[in-house]
Amino acid sequence: MTVVWINGAFGAGKTATARELIELIPNSTLFDPEVVGGALTHLLPPKRLAEVGDFQDLPIWRRLVIDTAAALLAEIGGTLVVPMTLLRQEYRDEIFGGLAARRITVQHLLLAPAETILRERIAGREIPPDLPDGEIRVRQWSYDHIEPYRAALASWLTADAHLVDTSALTPYETAVRIAEAVAAGAVPVCDIVQTPEPTAETVASGVLLFDERDRVLLVDPTYKAGWEFPGGVVEPGEAPARAGMREVAEETGIELDDVPRLLVVDWERPVPPGYGGLRLLFDGGRLDSAEADRLLLPGPELRAWRFVSEDEAADLLPPVRYERLRWALRARERGAALYLEAGTPVG
Repeated sequence: MTVVWINGAFGAGKTATARELIELIPNSTLFDPEVVGGALTHLLPPKRLAEVGDFQDLPIWRRLVIDTAAALLAEIGGTLVVPMTLLRQEYRDEIFGGLAARRITVQHLLLAPAETILRERIAGREIPPDLPDGEIRVRQWSYDHIEPYRAALASWLTADAHLVDTSALTPYETAVRIAEAVAAGAVPVCDIVQTPEPTAETVASGVLLFDERDRVLLVDPTYKAGWEFPGGVVEPGEAPARAGMREVAEETGIELDDVPRLLVVDWERPVPPGYGGLRLLFDGGRLDSAEADRLLLPGPELRAWRFVSEDEAADLLPPVRYERLRWALRARERGAALYLEAGTPVG
């Protein structure tokens, strides 16, 4: 199962190209995630919608895009053509990683007309007459996203996207080029880690690593939203502490010589769609400056990493995960492991 994701700034011609492309790629179907955004305006309370400036900022939108794409492919198979602007790397990683977890490959294309052409297209864009202040709002919305598009283009956007300059191309001509590139294998599959979605409660092991200032290492995985500790799900038949050591080596390149000491066992309650389970944190010890310098640069699994103080971690970690860290640090100070339920000590 494959997704052909057509990215680009507003006004690049993504939707028009996608409509042409499904006529050129056999057994392909158009899926426009704007439909999911439109549905959320009827499903979510107005107060919640008012809290975000873009429906992409809603975690439910990103999850529904993944789930809907997977459901469509399970129902009809073939190739899904998805025209959608993604300018935030963490959203791209979350969505593409969620698809990869369902064994759905993603081929990422970027329509990139010259900025002058892009502005001309925005200026000449037809606006539905029934939208109040539609022309002003829609055009300004598109113009406002040119700068974020420019910034993404200069940093991460072209790293795995197949670039198509559409400055002098019609949507049909663009679709022909894309179809030819896909058929010839010129559009590589995105290198996103495939982390299968759990189907039951899991056991996961995290390892706390410290620098010489006793700051703790956090990592920003590409395959899910939010900062984390190095670690991952314990595989069948694997000892939890060894799982943490394996994940540290895979994610950071650091080989731990000694089995890390247990700090906390935390029961995470199931919150649909998550299943929860046991979360263990171990003390991986202090890295000297030479070891810290050997940390791997972010690759397919990591977007970034950093050493942070306890106070700084509060701004990066979800509340329950931060409480888990906070009590793990107290356990480290006291030299005794703690049992938690949902981040709160029990017993």
